[in-house]
Amino acid sequence: MSQSLHADVLGWRRKIGVVVPATNTIVEPEFHQMAPEGITNHTNRFQLSNMSLNSDADFLRMVREIEANLDVAIDGLVPAAPDHIIIGISAESFWDGADGAAVLKERLSQRAGVPITLGSDAVRLAITAVNAQRIAVLTPYWPIADERVCQYFGQCGLDVRRIIGLKATSPINIAEQSADTLEQTLDDLNGDDVDAIVQVGTNLGMAKIAATTEQLLGKPIIAINTALYWHALRSMGIDDTIYNFGQLLERH
Repeated sequence: MSQSLHADVLGWRRKIGVVVPATNTIVEPEFHQMAPEGITNHTNRFQLSNMSLNSDADFLRMVREIEANLDVAIDGLVPAAPDHIIIGISAESFWDGADGAAVLKERLSQRAGVPITLGSDAVRLAITAVNAQRIAVLTPYWPIADERVCQYFGQCGLDVRRIIGLKATSPINIAEQSADTLEQTLDDLNGDDVDAIVQVGTNLGMAKIAATTEQLLGKPIIAINTALYWHALRSMGIDDTIYNFGQLLERH
């Protein structure tokens, strides 16, 4: 266990800032379940309408609303003096490809004055950590976003064998996808031609489902929220073994 860094009586090891849309109800509880002793999470929720998502055009409108509010959300975390900030949004981090993600990460880090964890970057590094190359991907997205996810992974040298987007009908509906739906989709994605299954979309409640299902399927299943928290912890030098969330937090 790392030495005390802060006088903060709860976050004496590290304080993690978390940015999420107002409609996201999954990131906060999953991160709190993962937090080791002495690590605290501090969340800023920014405005996002619970708009209807019935087409690619609707999904693009949601992405643009996220873009318009992200910087202000970062500003709202800075007074808490976090050591690291997690961007608890998935689609935005894939949208402009690998180069765009690098630019976004640098811009937000400069604005915050602390290191940033992006979903795309965290998942990419998690895939490397579990020694996977051929992947299948689960998203809650519409095709316009699934294409961006595939583009990003391809630019990173990964082989996307297949992708299933659940076409959630609103931001809140992402969190309403049932365990049965998620488990069945993981089974549909599985095959001898994939080394790992990756889930993106931070408002899907996947962390514990992924951990259980990877034992059944015998291969890594990387839930994006697990990858985000893993990346933030390891980036700060926190190497605690954390159980019940799969091999990423247990072994890497």
